[in-house]
Amino acid sequence: MQRRSALFALTTICTSLCLAGMNGCGRLRYRLNTPVPEQFVPNPVELPPVEDRFLWLQVVDVVDDYFRIQSEQPVQSRASLVLEGRLETAYRIGASLLEPWRKDSTAGFERLQSTLQSIRRRATVIVRPQGNRYLVEVIVVKELEDTDRSQDSTEGVAPLQQAGTVYRDPNQETTAPQTLGWIPLGRDTSLEQVILQDIVGRVTQPDTPSLGHR
Repeated sequence: MQRRSALFALTTICTSLCLAGMNGCGRLRYRLNTPVPEQFVPNPVELPPVEDRFLWLQVVDVVDDYFRIQSEQPVQSRASLVLEGRLETAYRIGASLLEPWRKDSTAGFERLQSTLQSIRRRATVIVRPQGNRYLVEVIVVKELEDTDRSQDSTEGVAPLQQAGTVYRDPNQETTAPQTLGWIPLGRDTSLEQVILQDIVGRVTQPDTPSLGHR
């Protein structure tokens, strides 16, 4: 029964991979083969003078494309009040190769690692007023799930009787791996760069008006 379940799971995964290859082969190949841009944006990065509310709205709009925002304190930089802005997100399990539409795992190693292992990330963005300018810092931390045993472990599996039926102990605990905690893996600098580049682009390159409006 265990082998049948494993074979069924393997067949399902292979079928999913085949369908993904047929429907989105080009996109997946691009995700794997396209390297993350070299780090050329300082972290923190200095932004030019803009209205504080406009800057904060851009930060929120960018981060919302990657994570679910958990808390935020908008930046304020005015004559009567100068306040540091801080945004924190909830943890999110990393996007796999079968989820090319998600942006929280960058192309290449990070996305492959999130496919093979349980990885979660969360982001913190800090906006510090510096005179009439701003320093924007993005911090993305990455953690690996720590379980009591591997997913494929047969430890604790219900044994087969000689008659071929499965004996189940009603007092037996679940055989699924249990999460013991999360192991810090440091910062995901590649995703930090992508988010920073997105913020800088939105703030320094305003939208071009359409030809139909003057």
